[in-house]
Amino acid sequence: MLKVEIRRPRTGDIKELNSFFKLVITDTFIKEGLGEKLDDIYDEIKVKEKYLKSDFESNGEKRYFLIALDGDKIIGSIEYGPASDLICNCTNNAFKELIEIGTVFVHPYYQKMGIGNLLLNKMYYTLQSRGIEEFCLDCGYISSQKIWKKKFGEPNYLLQDYWGKGYDHMIWRIKISDLVLG
Repeated sequence: MLKVEIRRPRTGDIKELNSFFKLVITDTFIKEGLGEKLDDIYDEIKVKEKYLKSDFESNGEKRYFLIALDGDKIIGSIEYGPASDLICNCTNNAFKELIEIGTVFVHPYYQKMGIGNLLLNKMYYTLQSRGIEEFCLDCGYISSQKIWKKKFGEPNYLLQDYWGKGYDHMIWRIKISDLVLG
């Protein structure tokens, strides 16, 4: 039985977390058939590193990360922060005031073991404890979209072929009170 610890990252975790982002993002792009998009992979990794830096610089006020560990190995991450420019632009600023949950990553060897659900549930409780009742989430990865649709239903915004033919982008608005927490 896997024993997972979920906690806030520490400064000693930064190097491993940045390596974790690189591993998961590269793996996801390859699985999505986009492994040749090296500039996009690089850009995505840099954004996540910037978000993590923002968490540490603001002591969790601007961005707030949680990580999942198996022993001392990072196997998952999740964060929240202001809705991205992409979300704001694609929703005509309808979601501008919402926080966004993102960087929901699980190490490839630990996927489909419930790690993502553990991270999400911990984040829901964190948001509730801070008086945050709803959030938004977006996704351009086909494999992840299936998971989010199963969990949250159809997206509020479906941007067909946003990333190219057959590569849609989806955006959800979710009320925590509508979720079954467990």
